[in-house]
Amino acid sequence: MKEAARQARAESRIIGLVPTMGALHAGHLSLIERARRECSPVIASIFVNPKQFGPNEDFSKYPRTFESDSEKLQGAGVDFLFAPEPREIYPEGFATYVNVDGLSDRLEGRARPGHFRGVTTVVMKLLQIVQPNFAYFGRKDAQQSRLIKQMARDLNLGAEIVVCPPVREADGLALSSRNVYLNAEEGKAATVLYRALEATRTELAAGVRDALQLQAVLQRTLGAERRARVDYAEIVDAESFEPVVRMSKPCYVLLAVFIGKTRLIDNLYVEPKSPDSEDLVFQF
Repeated sequence: MKEAARQARAESRIIGLVPTMGALHAGHLSLIERARRECSPVIASIFVNPKQFGPNEDFSKYPRTFESDSEKLQGAGVDFLFAPEPREIYPEGFATYVNVDGLSDRLEGRARPGHFRGVTTVVMKLLQIVQPNFAYFGRKDAQQSRLIKQMARDLNLGAEIVVCPPVREADGLALSSRNVYLNAEEGKAATVLYRALEATRTELAAGVRDALQLQAVLQRTLGAERRARVDYAEIVDAESFEPVVRMSKPCYVLLAVFIGKTRLIDNLYVEPKSPDSEDLVFQF
């Protein structure tokens, strides 16, 4: 992989990297499509990263569909697939990790200790191996994308981090590799995440800006679904991921909800149209 990337750089080509853990869906393929418009070659990686799973999480059960993933990537026009073994990424004696202080401790970091250290470490390694011009990530994992952008800036990495909107089912459910864990009834129940975000958007459009009022809307909507167990439902500053009192600057409405045994995340990005405007722009 390093030699193929080196050759592309020697030819002054624009390299795009799309890191994945496999179990590919239309959301991943939308990242490939974006990368193909802007780069050549496009490199996709498949690596189920053991360092980002906690001891009670689903590493052993995480869906592994390498053959069908390879076919999808080939059909999508990927030039190279990088699929290393864990021992290649984490050789014997591996002892170096990347941690983004502060941001890594909140929300997902608090719910999943050590998760973000594993994410930033493996992304750093992939960026070092490939040295792309652009690396593409989905905004469904909003906090993860923010951490990766911070890491790239702080460590003067050459890659530009491109964050792309999530892809959704017709009923609003954000595509996720973990959706395969949901049975039919749970799949219907999982749409409550989108419904809660939509209810919040409606309140914002009506002029509500108080974060506590909006959180009450989130909790009320989520609480109406008996299969849903809320891990967190927060409104935070889009840069610091600290809670806000009033939504007057770019913010995220963030959800982490268990549907049965499956933990799903989703978000709504909100920002004023201009610094002095009360009008808002929404991105699901």
